[in-house]
Amino acid sequence: MSQATSRSRRSGIRRGEAASGWLFTAPVILLLGVFLVIPVLMALWVSFSDWGGRGSPFSSDVNFVGLKNYSTLLAGGGLAESDFGTALKNNAWYVVLVVPIQTAVALFLAVLVNRAILRGRGFFRTAFYFPSVTSSVAITVLWLFLFSTSGAVNKVLSWFGINGPNWFNDPSGIIHNFLGLFGVTTGPAALTQNTLLGVSWWDWLGGPSVAMTAYMIMAVFTTSGTFMLLFIAALQNLGGDITEAAMMDGANGWQRFWRITLPQLRPTLFTVLTLGLIGCWQVFDQIYTGSKGAPSKTTLTPAYLSYQTSFTNQEWGQGAAIAFILFIIIVLFTIFQRWVLRERPVSKRRMRPYDAMVIAATAPSNSSGSGLKGGQA
Repeated sequence: MSQATSRSRRSGIRRGEAASGWLFTAPVILLLGVFLVIPVLMALWVSFSDWGGRGSPFSSDVNFVGLKNYSTLLAGGGLAESDFGTALKNNAWYVVLVVPIQTAVALFLAVLVNRAILRGRGFFRTAFYFPSVTSSVAITVLWLFLFSTSGAVNKVLSWFGINGPNWFNDPSGIIHNFLGLFGVTTGPAALTQNTLLGVSWWDWLGGPSVAMTAYMIMAVFTTSGTFMLLFIAALQNLGGDITEAAMMDGANGWQRFWRITLPQLRPTLFTVLTLGLIGCWQVFDQIYTGSKGAPSKTTLTPAYLSYQTSFTNQEWGQGAAIAFILFIIIVLFTIFQRWVLRERPVSKRRMRPYDAMVIAATAPSNSSGSGLKGGQA
């Protein structure tokens, strides 16, 4: 009887705890539902409709058009497909170059600042992090002055005899410019005649434009400080026992970092790469403040194209479709990144030396033990 009573009391307490938990989380769930889930579902409906931006998207005048908005962007063969392909190409190069560079710079700064022998570490942490808390609009306006034709960057380059480019007005690709140094100005027919999303393969492989390169430098400058703090926090939580053992075994600094420190930073590395990937695919405010896709649409990004298509061209269905295609791209890249950084078992080839050492260490004891047993017998 007492056991049944105690069980009912425990179940009553658990029900009370569950009710309290739902009560405390209800405001957050309500806010997320009203300001996140419902707008996302509305935008999803808009991407499958012909809503023009006036009135309710659920009115009787709005028609369901299926995948028409998506097919126009991906296989329409017109200006919409060409603009989307150009924006995707620009942003792809932005992601491919910015994400690894900003991650490497952030890790380098974290290792540098985390060294105990460095004096004034607090000052350097603040100095490296300060660009991250500055308004992106203000940084973009500053960048427009620094990278202008007569700006400070070209002035510094002139000291070394380099005639700096007209950064934000140069639509040429940096890889095309590099090939031009060797006299290669046009690509083979296989690259120039075949297209993907309305853009030739020769343009896809041309690299980011000079104008987009200036934005990429700005992205590395403004985001490395934030990721540096994440790496510093991870480095300070690492134990020193394994590193000391490696030092006693004769491992140099690079071997300790590559074989010991970096594998322990895998969770933080995944976080930094994921945040960098999402941020780079969603670049918008710098483009809106700076060039608005110019010159020749070489700084156009999918996020800005979605805004331009919706608010300027009043084609809200295509704008919402661009946003959801971008969402799918980010999810796929994140899954691929997680697969690359997953924990892998040690291969048999690498385990052979350790197995041989274990066998060699246990062999004398086994032989001595067998000899002892034979003598006793």
